[in-house]
Amino acid sequence: MNSKLSIGAKKIALIAVMTATVEAGKLALAWIPNVEVVTLLCALYGYVFGGMGIFAISIFVVIESFIWGFNTWALSYIIHWNSVCLIFWLLGRFKVKRVVWLTATAVLLTIWFGVLTSLVDVGLFGGIKNNFFKRFSIYYMRGIVFYVIQTVCNLVVFLLAFKPLAKVMFKAKKKFFPNENCDNPFLMENE
Repeated sequence: MNSKLSIGAKKIALIAVMTATVEAGKLALAWIPNVEVVTLLCALYGYVFGGMGIFAISIFVVIESFIWGFNTWALSYIIHWNSVCLIFWLLGRFKVKRVVWLTATAVLLTIWFGVLTSLVDVGLFGGIKNNFFKRFSIYYMRGIVFYVIQTVCNLVVFLLAFKPLAKVMFKAKKKFFPNENCDNPFLMENE
């Protein structure tokens, strides 16, 4: 029983640390438009820690809502950040280790973020009946520069940082949770 309690406490602490690092990373880069580490951290936490990552990201969205107030962006955040975590959890479970595939997934998800936020804003503010696609196109194109910046930044960050950070996180996972599946696909590669 004591061992189960210890594992539970470690998981709670890990979820708190993951939530705090996502929030701190977001706030630290908030002064640079659309340069962010949230995508990278969501992907890493899903890839390495699975469901604990999704739980941490859900708490992150709640904290963001307390800081900035609840609006349409919160719905987009709930959908998008948890999707990033879930998709990378699945990639981790299937031992996808090629950085090019992981980066391509992150880039596609970043592009989807711009589409999703525009869909949610246009749909919730104006409904879907009155020239929805025209309004969506205008709204999306107004933010295209920011979406391109965010996509290019995530492309570079994933290519440079995902693999080394994942290796470090898998080592930490193995140390703190030795009885769980801690197979690091990057240590089993022949690249």
